[in-house]
Amino acid sequence: METVRYYQRRGLLRTPDKSGGSALSGGVRRYDAEDLRRLKFIRAAQGAGFTLEQIGELLALDSGEDRARARALARERIMALDEKIAELRAARASLDKLARACAASDTGPCPIIAAFEGA
Repeated sequence: METVRYYQRRGLLRTPDKSGGSALSGGVRRYDAEDLRRLKFIRAAQGAGFTLEQIGELLALDSGEDRARARALARERIMALDEKIAELRAARASLDKLARACAASDTGPCPIIAAFEGA
């Protein structure tokens, strides 16, 4: 529930009125189908790696009129993902090299630990 409130504070979801309940409980917030649709949209966009700021912009776009901007946001995200993939591949190659060096000998300091101590 805290995540939903965070999205509300960020302006991605509306804050529904409280209904029912006693003065002590503060009432219950009722969300409608549009709120659920927006929440699913936010989660799907996060799964694609968009930031909350970018998600806010996507939510504000008109699906029929703002296709060029949506494509531009997607291209920006793809470029960021490509950079991250390159970083992860380099890290994997480095760790693979260290693991092979470690397996090559049972004597002396472990190359993995030595590499991290020197970092």
